[in-house]
Amino acid sequence: MAFPGALRAGEFANPYEGVPRCPDDPGAGAALPLHRILAPEDAFEGAVGPDSTQDREGNIEAPNGVTVRQGDRQLTAQQFNFNEAERRIDVRGKVQYSDPQIILRGDAGSFVPGEATVEGANFELPMQPARGSARSLTLSNTGVLQLKDVHYTTCPEGSTDWQLSADSISIDTNRSVGTARDARVEFFGVPILRLPYISFPVGSARKSGLLFPSLGSSSTSGVQLAVPYYFNIAPAQDLTLTPTYYTSRGLDVGGEYRFLTRSSRGEISGNLLPDDRKTGHTRSRLKVGDTTMLPRGWRLTLDAENVSDARYFEDFAQGADGASIAFLPRRLQLSYRDDNLDTGIILRNFQTLDQDLPQTDRPHTEVPRLYARGNWLLPDALPLNYGFDTEAVFFRHGNDVHGWRFDATPQVGLSYEGAGYFLKPAVALETTYYQLQGQAPGSDRSPNRTLPIISLDGGLQFERDSGRHGQRRMTLEPRLMYLYVPYRDQSQLPVFDTAQPDLNWIELFRSNRYSGIDRISDANQLSAGFTTRLYSSSTGTRFLSTTVGQAFYFRTPRVGLPDEPALTGHASDLIAQVELQAFKNWNVSSGLQWDEQDSRTEKAEMQLRYQPEARSVVNLGYRYQRERLEQVDVSAAWPVTDHWRLYGRSLYSLRDSKSIEYFGGFEYSSCCWNLRAIARDYVSRRSGERDRSFYLQLELKGLSNVGLAADAFLEKAIRGYSTGRQHR
Repeated sequence: MAFPGALRAGEFANPYEGVPRCPDDPGAGAALPLHRILAPEDAFEGAVGPDSTQDREGNIEAPNGVTVRQGDRQLTAQQFNFNEAERRIDVRGKVQYSDPQIILRGDAGSFVPGEATVEGANFELPMQPARGSARSLTLSNTGVLQLKDVHYTTCPEGSTDWQLSADSISIDTNRSVGTARDARVEFFGVPILRLPYISFPVGSARKSGLLFPSLGSSSTSGVQLAVPYYFNIAPAQDLTLTPTYYTSRGLDVGGEYRFLTRSSRGEISGNLLPDDRKTGHTRSRLKVGDTTMLPRGWRLTLDAENVSDARYFEDFAQGADGASIAFLPRRLQLSYRDDNLDTGIILRNFQTLDQDLPQTDRPHTEVPRLYARGNWLLPDALPLNYGFDTEAVFFRHGNDVHGWRFDATPQVGLSYEGAGYFLKPAVALETTYYQLQGQAPGSDRSPNRTLPIISLDGGLQFERDSGRHGQRRMTLEPRLMYLYVPYRDQSQLPVFDTAQPDLNWIELFRSNRYSGIDRISDANQLSAGFTTRLYSSSTGTRFLSTTVGQAFYFRTPRVGLPDEPALTGHASDLIAQVELQAFKNWNVSSGLQWDEQDSRTEKAEMQLRYQPEARSVVNLGYRYQRERLEQVDVSAAWPVTDHWRLYGRSLYSLRDSKSIEYFGGFEYSSCCWNLRAIARDYVSRRSGERDRSFYLQLELKGLSNVGLAADAFLEKAIRGYSTGRQHR
């Protein structure tokens, strides 16, 4: 911004357009030409009231008011005095200055080149918005405000629910940064925070500063107070430090550092509680994630997490999910990928948190895993593709069986595709070789296995118009896959990383019913299924999707994992899934795995959601796994008035006849502050012990505007709920 003596030339095509005429001109009245008191190169327009006088030195007095404008800047006052020698303007009575960034009002003021001072000032920052008052206010032409004995708030005129009072405040309107010294934060007149120094954002821009504290309590950790501080280190770096004091444990210091460069992105987060008064030990957590792009198409990926003890998440995760974390992965991967080749090396191990797991059920360490996968298309008319999948892994596992596993699978196939069909015959040869240690005496230290895999996969897609005016399209997509793998006795092979995944549409059309290659299931079967979809012809929005599939055995598979019941019957379980979307704010998804042989449900899931907008949602869910779990999950986030919003969730186990987790809370939101409170009761340990907690958070808009922890918790706990914030 600029003042007389600091105005720049060239801001108007005609700098004197609209200037009043000289007093010796006919009909001029008492107006004076303000261009006489400014340098000839200055660009301005303005007017002074009648009865104005000018002495021989060029000083002007205008007791009946003055208005000066420069572009979108304007100054008005009832009394005006200009000293040409000092280039100083003194004004009194209803002084007002305005530009797009600030509006000033005061009793008196003085203006010199590059600076303005207003006494008894009130100010508004319309672009933020924010307002305040001060005993004195100094404003530079760079847009920096210096205020003394000041009060600041983002509440509208006539509603000062909260305010920041300070001996002095500096506000940089260009950088949207404010700093205050000897600051007191008052909420409805009650002091809630006092700091010798505070930095705060003026607007929505990201900046360093104190985020508002959160207060809570739990039955295991006592009352807890978290006071986060956000460091905006650079446009592509930031750090959030969150000291949290637990009355039953002590002081925990948490932090999250994020960075982004031209070649990498990642984050480092962790916690340190030096002396937990409840356990007598230091408690800590460290998590590192980074992806770095290297020259020539190589990539380095690090993903690792570690905690000080097996009960860390049970004590500090504050949710039922913490009690179910059994392993923490650590992975370092160097990889290369192009259109045809994917290769690399992986180092991976796990921290086991569930100490009740038998040693044989704990994951192996892989140091290293070398892999290479390739796929090429024959460059001629025949749609022939060929490739390979190979790896060499050394598995370590304490005193259990460990050693090398080598696997190579060359493959070749044809791919016929067109509008409405595909047909893909393929042949592969799976060759696996082990070099083992730690086996029982007399066991084969070098078992091996070679298996051919033959498959024929094909599908069709039929499509037709639907609806009275053809506004929808409906598809029918049948698919068949024949798979043949001869039987080989694999009981002498170890099990390093192999398990039986949940049956779904993707698994139904894979060449192996196991994840991992320690077991390759024999097969002489036909997988059959179909998908039908209903979607909008104009927008492509999908309304309905239905999938049904099953595998039919010409010979029942005989290969199995240790302790896996032998398969019987001539077909796999039937799987079915239905999804209804975008129908008058309703969404429904359901899935079923049905055992035809024993006429019973193996797994079932249903999710019903009503969501008219992102922050208003009601969910009803049901999950069932035979002999394992049966749960009902109800959650909601719903506004009851323009200012009040309720939250809640109940996760109940029908199998155990008890609640796993439930919470309820509310949020009151005004134009300039939010208050959120949540009470929870949940299973916090594998043993079934419970924890009860209460969480309270006050947000004063304009003092803390980086995403709130409570928002992140609610988005995780209530399916579909979103605030649109960026969370820390």
